[in-house]
Amino acid sequence: MTVDLSEICTRLGINPIAPPQLTIGGVNTLELARETDLSFAERSDQAIAVGASHASAVLVPPDFPELPGPILLRVSSPRTGFFAIAELFVSTPEGCGIHPSALIDPQAELGKDVAVGACAVVASGARVGARSILGAGVYLGPEATLGTDCLIEANVTIHRDSMLGDRTIVHSGSVIGSDGFGYVWDGGAHRKVPQLGRVRIESDVEIGCNCCVDRATLGETRIRRGTKIDNLVQIAHNTDIGEHVILVAQSGIAGSSRVGTGAVIAGQVAISDHVSVGNGARIGGQSGVTKDIPAGAEVFGTPARPLADTLRELAALARLPALLKRIRQQERQIEDLTRRLAALEQRAGRRDSPQSAPVIRSGDWVTVTAAPRYLRKRR
Repeated sequence: MTVDLSEICTRLGINPIAPPQLTIGGVNTLELARETDLSFAERSDQAIAVGASHASAVLVPPDFPELPGPILLRVSSPRTGFFAIAELFVSTPEGCGIHPSALIDPQAELGKDVAVGACAVVASGARVGARSILGAGVYLGPEATLGTDCLIEANVTIHRDSMLGDRTIVHSGSVIGSDGFGYVWDGGAHRKVPQLGRVRIESDVEIGCNCCVDRATLGETRIRRGTKIDNLVQIAHNTDIGEHVILVAQSGIAGSSRVGTGAVIAGQVAISDHVSVGNGARIGGQSGVTKDIPAGAEVFGTPARPLADTLRELAALARLPALLKRIRQQERQIEDLTRRLAALEQRAGRRDSPQSAPVIRSGDWVTVTAAPRYLRKRR
């Protein structure tokens, strides 16, 4: 696939750059770009890298210096413009109609230009919006709903009553709408709590590989518009994930917790049940969240605490071995000083004893070498 440079300029909202007949065949980094590629640079100190690049054209900020070599396309945000153009080169699965091995229930509803891959199953009452693509081995359960322009990759399972909005992307191996982890102890055994709710995923959500989003016990487990979820993430029953949240790999959110709009949850974070994470909060990797996090807060550690406090504690912890060594040295010095002081006190006690002091008896003179001369007995 190639795109005319003039079309790229139009999409970026800048005046066409000569030569208009130049075509771009791909996008890449400055170092890896080929002669037909487009690349980008965000800072003036990348001038040497731009000059050495084989790219045909490079997106740069307005104040970037003039250079020989690649064509410089000046835009306000090179990174944003670059990825907008990169979308033109994304290879998406093309609709192939309904594969002969796919199993489509007569009561299912498929929109216009829907593609269903090999061995996929669309159950009774399921609805698939126009131009959506179901990969090989996908299971869409009874009464499940899929919006328009969705991409469901191979071997995804979407259980009964689940609702996915427009332009939702779910990557391979993920499971949407399985039973939540709910049991009650009756004195002799764990009894399963019926999971009667569902999962609702709003538009423009992307879910990575091998994620699990459990249905609600009652009501809904909800993932709101624009949220992006990495691989291997667990979202438990009745959780409510706000808009435009970032959930990084291997995170887990326990039941009935709330995550506010724009929050960022880094890798391997564990959030306890019935916890609320405020809008815009940021949780550092491997943190354990056991209580509510205020809006806009930055927390880290287990249990999660304000980032600045945790970093100071970690810095102090790194100095602990040296501090313990100093303490041991000072303890030895104190012990040595204590022994020396005891010896001095013992010597001082012997000098001050009655046997060594001058003696004067009433009624008699005693010659004592330590006595003054006028007290000494004359012979």
